[in-house]
Amino acid sequence: MSRTVSSTVHPIQRCMAASNPSAWWDGLVIDADGTTGTVALLNGTTVELRVIGPAVDIAVGEAVAYHPVAELLSASAVLTTARLA
Repeated sequence: MSRTVSSTVHPIQRCMAASNPSAWWDGLVIDADGTTGTVALLNGTTVELRVIGPAVDIAVGEAVAYHPVAELLSASAVLTTARLA
């Protein structure tokens, strides 16, 4: 499966994520409405994210990774910008 990189992802975000690989937080999507998503992180916290890009591809129950420094959300088919709501 190929990954779609949203046009909202800037090269500096990708560089920040690549230079800080341990900053990714794994979690599961517990709510998604096309513009925001709520992710239950595996560390026990929940974050609400404003997704800027193809959020329609992110589904409830999907495993994702969130990079808070680079403000990126990675799902199985998409890498997009996501900021705390």
